[in-house]
Amino acid sequence: MLHMLAGLAMADFRDRVRRPAYFVVLAAAVALGYVAVPDSDAKWMIMQIGDHRGLYNSAYVGMVTALAAGLWITLGGFYVVRNSIQRDHSTRVGQLLAATPVRTSAYLLGKFLSNLMLLSSMLGVLAVTALAMQLARGESYDIDLLALVQPFVLIALPLVALTAALALLFESLPLLRTGLGNILWFCCWLVVSTVGQGPGLPFDGIGVNSVARSMYADMVAQHVEVDGSFSLGLTYLDKPLGLFTWEGFTPTAEYVMGRGTLLLVAAAIAILPALWFGRFDPARSRRNRLAVEKQDPFAGAVQPVVLDEVGPYDVASRPAVATLLRTRPEPGAVSLRLWVGEVRILLQGVRWWWWLGAAFLFLCALISRELHGTVRVMLPLAWIWPVLIWSRLGTQRHEHGVESLLGACPAIRRRLLAEWAAGVTVTVVAGAGPLIRLIAGADWLGLTGWTAGALFIPSLALALGTLSRTHRLFQAIYVPLWYAVANGLPFFDFMGALRDSSELATIQPPVTLAVSAALMIVVFMTGVMRRFSRD
Repeated sequence: MLHMLAGLAMADFRDRVRRPAYFVVLAAAVALGYVAVPDSDAKWMIMQIGDHRGLYNSAYVGMVTALAAGLWITLGGFYVVRNSIQRDHSTRVGQLLAATPVRTSAYLLGKFLSNLMLLSSMLGVLAVTALAMQLARGESYDIDLLALVQPFVLIALPLVALTAALALLFESLPLLRTGLGNILWFCCWLVVSTVGQGPGLPFDGIGVNSVARSMYADMVAQHVEVDGSFSLGLTYLDKPLGLFTWEGFTPTAEYVMGRGTLLLVAAAIAILPALWFGRFDPARSRRNRLAVEKQDPFAGAVQPVVLDEVGPYDVASRPAVATLLRTRPEPGAVSLRLWVGEVRILLQGVRWWWWLGAAFLFLCALISRELHGTVRVMLPLAWIWPVLIWSRLGTQRHEHGVESLLGACPAIRRRLLAEWAAGVTVTVVAGAGPLIRLIAGADWLGLTGWTAGALFIPSLALALGTLSRTHRLFQAIYVPLWYAVANGLPFFDFMGALRDSSELATIQPPVTLAVSAALMIVVFMTGVMRRFSRD
């Protein structure tokens, strides 16, 4: 049993680490370690107590990096590992597993271990990065490996284990395996990361309360004035923070047992879908049985192309393709037809309730009284509504298996431009209400920001979709970016919804347009390179 579990987990893990996306994830982990331990004169901080932070020794650097990893890897790591079951289904490996005697619980447990190994490898890279950052900052050269690694094992590991298990749970439920589950995970993460730092929670919440109490005690012992609360999260600073020395904390037996219990809870969540998950066996799914019974035995047969004439032709008398095919090509505005076709493909399957919600947001924007409030509130709401539609850009041709067929199209740039124009169309329609109010109010600065946002969103979606060939990457990046704007962070205002700083409001539209252009260059270069690689 153990040998079989280890084989399933290692096979899946090795398959993932061979993919380029894994190295991108590792690079992001290194960047996270750099952000968690900024320079002394940096304008941001991840963890602080009032106006103070700890000296960059092994205990403090390990703790702040582990807490940052525990929070941010649970967000991004979820989107990285949540396609394990779907990948077996799309590659037809699941059908082979259905014919084996492997139990469903063993399969799920193997997938859980694979997810955990993948996320734990990120923690290992962050631990090495923490050691490197301690030496690079130069505030303390005394290395204590136990104090450095302890937070990763006791705090970050149980959190990523829960993430690995919940990713399997989301994949096993029909509603949550869609893009709606990706957005719901961000909402759950937001609640847990905020509430989980509160006192009195089971298993010490995310594990930070004991850390905060230990730091408070050391500050009092060093006669450092405690003039604020414990803060965990990206915070912009107006002035440098004061320093105190923290040598780490000794976890109690209750604390260690609580963190270990989280690992057991994660394993229980991972095998819970065995109650309803069919492990790709059609006999365990009524829908699959009906589909097999109703399937046309000739549905997969390839029909020959009917030609008007059949026979050998010499070069001089060879007829044109238009005379051979019954359906002749029609001349006309090719770019216009491409755009219309891409709009239809992008909106295919959109339900009536989505259009009803878009119409409601449009009317609310029109009847709002105050222009600034309309843009501040209604524009972010309007531009989160189509997030699942935008995430289709750049992914559908790969997901539906027509990428090789479209590769024969000579005008690849025209096709990509038409797909981008379809995304712009959806963006304009969704934000039409605030657009009308900006035009009516002659708010030209706001109109410039709106235009930059309308071009940036589909550019970001198409670039991320083209690079990753999956919906998840755009959903994982855009939703936090949108949340930053909705919470009033002007630095991330890509849509011109905030006016807190006139200087930023003037600079951001050109910057957003420049980023949009750079993203489109990436799209075109990626498309051309993939076509040449196929040739």
